[in-house]
Amino acid sequence: MFDLGGVLIGWDPAAAVRHGVGEEEARRFFAEFDFASWNHAQDAGRTWDDGLAELERTHPHLLPHGRAYRAHFGHALVGEIPGTPQVVRDLHARGVPIFGLTNWSDELFHDYAPQRFDFLALFDDIVVSGTEGLAKPDPGIYRLAIERSGLPAERLVFVDDRAENVVAAEAVGMRGIHFTDAEALRATLVDLGVLAPGRETHRR
Repeated sequence: MFDLGGVLIGWDPAAAVRHGVGEEEARRFFAEFDFASWNHAQDAGRTWDDGLAELERTHPHLLPHGRAYRAHFGHALVGEIPGTPQVVRDLHARGVPIFGLTNWSDELFHDYAPQRFDFLALFDDIVVSGTEGLAKPDPGIYRLAIERSGLPAERLVFVDDRAENVVAAEAVGMRGIHFTDAEALRATLVDLGVLAPGRETHRR
């Protein structure tokens, strides 16, 4: 079970804001504003219209910056994390069930991610926090993902680049892997017997 942003997909929110308002204004936006908390609310189910309304109420001078992030979100998706999509393809080749659990707003995930990243079609299911109205590290979203997988928690391995999200997964019974790079992830999955050494070239 994979997190997406920071594990499989590179995400740089400043790139989207820069595209709309320029480098200097983008730096000001992230220096003056708690973007992470504001964005997390959208990841947890708040609509972008409501999120921008909140920004207009609290920081009206930064509303163009928030609008720029939403309008130019495609620029925040800066490509695949090197090597990790190949791990997904190799798991799929071995017939291993693959699931996603991502903190991502409903609107922005469905408008961008499946169209940009073809390896997402290999996933058996992807739980999107914004769709469900719950976001990591809330235990509820892990329990939902486990239920949707159809597998017991102890048979699931959860991969995330944020340590607190890994700890939360372990608290509900999953095996957690704190992602640093694809090579280390592959080695851990080989040690667990989930992957064979080397790359798979066909589905078994």
